[in-house]
Amino acid sequence: MQIISTQEAASKIHNNAIVIPGGFGCCGFPDALSDAIADRYQSEQQPQNLTLLFASGGGNKAGKGLDKLALPGLVSRAIGGFWGFCPRLTKMAIDGEIDAHNWPMGVVSHLFRSMAEGATGLLSRVGLGTFIDPSVGGGRLNAKSSSLIDEIEVMGKQYLHYPNIGVDFALLRGTRSDQYGNISMIGEAALHDAFWQAMAARNNGGRVIIQVTKVVDTLPKEEVDIPAHLVDFVVVDSSDYRPSYGFDISSQIPLSKAKELIIEEALTLPIPTGSFINFGIGIPAFVGKEVAKTRVDVHTSIESGIINGIPKEGLSFGEAETSQCIVQQSDLFSFYNGGGIDIAYLGFAEFDGLGNINASYFGDKITGVGGFINIALSAKKIVFCGTFNTDGLDVSENDGVITINREGRINKFVERVQQITVNTKQPEFNNKEIYIITERASFQVKNGQISLIKIKNGISAESILKQIPFKINVTI
Repeated sequence: MQIISTQEAASKIHNNAIVIPGGFGCCGFPDALSDAIADRYQSEQQPQNLTLLFASGGGNKAGKGLDKLALPGLVSRAIGGFWGFCPRLTKMAIDGEIDAHNWPMGVVSHLFRSMAEGATGLLSRVGLGTFIDPSVGGGRLNAKSSSLIDEIEVMGKQYLHYPNIGVDFALLRGTRSDQYGNISMIGEAALHDAFWQAMAARNNGGRVIIQVTKVVDTLPKEEVDIPAHLVDFVVVDSSDYRPSYGFDISSQIPLSKAKELIIEEALTLPIPTGSFINFGIGIPAFVGKEVAKTRVDVHTSIESGIINGIPKEGLSFGEAETSQCIVQQSDLFSFYNGGGIDIAYLGFAEFDGLGNINASYFGDKITGVGGFINIALSAKKIVFCGTFNTDGLDVSENDGVITINREGRINKFVERVQQITVNTKQPEFNNKEIYIITERASFQVKNGQISLIKIKNGISAESILKQIPFKINVTI
């Protein structure tokens, strides 16, 4: 292990390098390294044509993280799970300026592990029948990109093959390094995939560069999260260090009445003792806050690797207060994929009459699938939480009676979704309990068919049905 400056680290990144940037959204991203690479490119026009491979793209929607690298010519290809916090890189993808792909976050997380094992890639059924499937869209984010995914039959079952594209550098962040290069991540929001990313780089001939706050003589073995034999270079950067550069939006911005109503209704659904629960970003995380505060007899999780605790929201999603356990992200996705989730609370952007759900690409905004596909496929019960429509919706409540003062301009129940994130007509969804909770009504989904099962006081069934452009059942 060598201790080098951020400028020296940036100088080691060569043209056409395949780079794995660490972190999860706003948490754990090595900003000092990305800043140095961007500075070098702007002064020297080097390096060029980088490929980025990430599970959850680092950023803060304001230019940090991966958006520091979103410069014409610096990045030529990006493959990622969650894109929601790096809008500049996302715009380059939408505009066709880079070769861009969206793969499920759990798949990318497991791909790092497969790469560490020297495999040619990862075989998975996650993504079949969605826009990830080569027969649907191949995970491409623009028409100029060609799908990298193949569909393969193994013992009579169809699988998707996600390729090992190689790796030249893993750029990671820890808290402390000892003089040998052992890395502790104590103080980080989670472990993310750092251990597997380091092994993937090492076993594919790449180099591992880790940003830390300081170097100490020795670390207790119990605190070592990445062993020294995986670490090539350490960069020390103690300036303005924080576990994340996010914030908890729930403490900054009051919830709208519509969101309050959704959270209240979601909490009326039964949660059996001992349930293992996942909460997605957005309204579901607020549901998670309430569950964590009131139910000590259940277990909760966030896909960044956090077990129990009060989930944070907004730009701090991926962290939790008073968490009880932190595991590797890929290990938690293994538990998810095996059916370990009893209840998942997820957001949504669109539903259509064919049983399709879009939670990844709407209008000109890409968030990416994140962990949505893995979680929806594995959960025994799914509670989708979101407003009935959006963009301008105004709702009030008086003595338990709901009034829609202004409808949103964008419908969320549509004839055909913009992108198929999951299809509830797939066999994997046949035996699931699936609910849609909005501020004015609740629905149930069975075999891709939506049924209206509950409406709020002040709302008529007719007002619901006239805004849904396909036939649904009414069971109230």
